[in-house]
Formats: sequence, C-alpha cells, structure tokens
Amino acid sequence: MRLRVPGRRTALSAAAASLLLIGLAGAQIAFSRLNLAGRDVQSIQLYGAEYASQSNLSGLLSISQDSGVVRVTGLGHTLLLPLDEDQQRATTSFNTVQLDTRRVQGRTATIVNGNLYLPLDTLASGLGAQYEQGKFTLTAPKLVSVSSRAGRDTDRVVLDLSRDVPVQDEQRGDRVVLTLKGIQGDARRYTTRGAFVPSAEVARSGSDLTVTLPLPASSGYRVFKVVRGSGVRVVVDAGPGVASSAPAVLSRINSPLIVLDPAVVPGVSSDVTLEVARQAAQLLTEKGWRVRVTRDGGAGLNREELLTLARQSDVYLALDLGRLPGARRSGVTVYEQTGRAGSQLINALRGGSSAPYSTLVVAGAGSTRRLGELLRGELKGGGVTAGQQSISRVQSLGEAPQAALLLELGWANNAQDLATLGSAARQKILSVAVARSVATYLTARANNNANLSAPGGTQ
Repeated sequence: MRLRVPGRRTALSAAAASLLLIGLAGAQIAFSRLNLAGRDVQSIQLYGAEYASQSNLSGLLSISQDSGVVRVTGLGHTLLLPLDEDQQRATTSFNTVQLDTRRVQGRTATIVNGNLYLPLDTLASGLGAQYEQGKFTLTAPKLVSVSSRAGRDTDRVVLDLSRDVPVQDEQRGDRVVLTLKGIQGDARRYTTRGAFVPSAEVARSGSDLTVTLPLPASSGYRVFKVVRGSGVRVVVDAGPGVASSAPAVLSRINSPLIVLDPAVVPGVSSDVTLEVARQAAQLLTEKGWRVRVTRDGGAGLNREELLTLARQSDVYLALDLGRLPGARRSGVTVYEQTGRAGSQLINALRGGSSAPYSTLVVAGAGSTRRLGELLRGELKGGGVTAGQQSISRVQSLGEAPQAALLLELGWANNAQDLATLGSAARQKILSVAVARSVATYLTARANNNANLSAPGGTQ
C-alpha cells in the first residue's frame, strides 16, 4: 500500500526548477529581447555577449554550416564564422572570423540547447550595421552619390549605396535601365564627361529607383558590385570596349535598314525612279539612317539578291512607273501588299501569338498601312494627291517582313506624267516625301519599341 505524501509533487517541481536555474546560472545564459531590424525577437545573453538564433536571423540573412564553419551571406556581405561548441570560449576573441576579405579576432558561432546561435556584435561589424545591447539596426538603403569616369573605349558610372540592395539590369532599346530595389534617393539627371555614356537619369518608380543610361549602337555593358566597409558600389561599364550580350535582333531598333528599289522602266528617256531613290537616300543618309539603293545605273541586283535584301529590310520601298499597255491612267499611287507572304515564318508570326522580340522580326499589316498613310500625307503636303490601292503580285513586297510599299510615280504611257516627272521640282517633292515618311515611321517605331528589353541579371 502506497502512502501519498502531501506536497511531494510540488516539492519535486520546485527542485527541478532550481536545478534548471542552477544550470543556466552555471552556463551564464539569460533570455532577453532584441529589436532586430525592426522586428521584436528573442535573444540570449551568453557570458555577457548577446546572441541571436539562426531561426530568428534567417529572415534577414542566409545562414548555412559545413565542416565546422558557419557561412552568413546577405546585404552584399559574406561572413565565415568557426563553429565553437565551447560556449564560453565562443564568446571570447579566441576564434578568428572572416568578414568578407578581412580576418579578425572576434566572437563566433556556438550551439545552445541544440540550436545555432550567432554573436550580434560580430554580425554588425561584418554587415555594416549599428548594434547596441538589445537593438540591431541596419543602415537605411540610400543612393548616396553618382560618379563617372571617361575611358578610351568604355565609360564607367559608379553608384554608391549606403548598403546592398537587389539590383536588376536590362537593355531597353538604346538604353540600359538599372532598378535599385527598395532604396531612397533623389530623382535627378547627372551629366558625365564620357563620350559613350553622357548622362545618367535617376527616377523614382514606386519604392524603387531606376537609373537610365544611354547605350550607343554596337556597344555593350556590364554591371557588377564592389562591397565596401561603409556600403556597396554598383559599377556600370558601357561602350564599344564591352562586348554586347543583347540579342542581335534588338539592333534593328537603333540601326534599321531602309531598302529603296527603283525599277528599270524600258522606253523612258529619263531614269526618274532612280533619281527619286537617289535623292531620298541622300536625305536619309545625311540624317544618319542606313539606306541601300538596289541599283546605281542600269541593271540592278539579280532576283535572289533582291529578295535577300528585302528580307533583311526594316522598310522596303519599291519605286516604279505604271506601264499597262493601252491603259489611260495617270497620277501617283501607293500600293500595299495583301494576301499571304511567301515565308511560312512571316505568316506564322503575323497570324499567331506574340513571341519575344517578334515585332522586330515580323511587323503586322498595320505597319505597312501606317507607312502608307505617312507617305500619302507627305505627298499631299507637297501638292501631290496619291491614290491608295492593294496589290498581291509583287514578290519582293511579300518577302519583306516589315513595312513594304510600292510607290507608283506615274505612268510610262502618259505624256503628261512623263513631262511632270522630268522636272527637278517634281522629283524633289517625291524624294522629300519618301525621306520624311520613312524617317517619321522609323522614329515612331523606335519610340514604341523602346521598352523592348533584353534582361541582364540581378546583382
């Protein structure tokens, strides 16, 4: 028969609690509260030093351990702390810790009740944070300054940040855009002395900052970070000295190819189609556009060469004279191609869903229509009323993947048309209309495609 002893269980509980307190006192461990970058978490006081657990730090830092070394990464820094299971020794400067590239003596990581704990003062020193007992504060992310350096074939722009933040870069047409996540800074324009990157535009986008840099044609860029004790530098190199990694198709935004194809018209004394093409090409070339005229004098390119050039064009414009035997017609007409193209790829892209950069590879029918409207408008401004018709029998128009038109300057069997086309004034009106409409169309296309991007990376 067992006898119940009053208060025995209470006495045992009190004894167990006393033993636990004695154990904690022997190890000199006490629980405390910590403001960790704005979050209220639990910390411990271990032999007079404040430690935080891996679980509480994991929302701020990436922590792993391997072969007795704890690796801490975050905020642009990498710390290596030996794992010392002797708790008292871990809180002294017996251990050597590595803070980025510096090796210093300091408190290191240890195990308490089977959990990994890290010293807050060592973390603050390595991460560039502010620390006092019970409070661990990160420097507010801010764009501190923008500086630059001009080089022979590469310009450099340097962004100094108070601390590391994610940085995304991408090429958008003729510029590079960096997005600095969750950072403060002034929106303003910086000018440089560089020949390749003359400016840097800082703007706010929600909680982020964007930095926009012009990128010359045939130039590349690279972005990398340099971690410093007082912050992080984001370095951008750009210019012809840096190899371009963007898809080649993006070059069509900045360097489109204009093909002018003047037809040879037998039986006409003056080569008016060639003269108009030459004058238009000269006007466009003087403004920096890339132009190919398919012939210089008599015969031009053979059929395959012409079709190859048409397939490479961003604007293809054929110039001809109407020559239907017995027809009593006159005047200027702009023809737009209708029907299916000769290329399955062109038909597939025009009829299917959009793919990345697809508009730079194959333009829809609306592009040709827009160019035709611009051309007729420019002609009307010069006093020439042009008709509009569709056509499906010109192979080169069907092979052109972008905007393509046939401009009929007049009729070869109409004496009045030939007389009018023989005048320098008429040829100038036609050539100016061609040049202006093409330049306006391509400029608008470049602006519309300015946000087509080639994603770079996240730093």
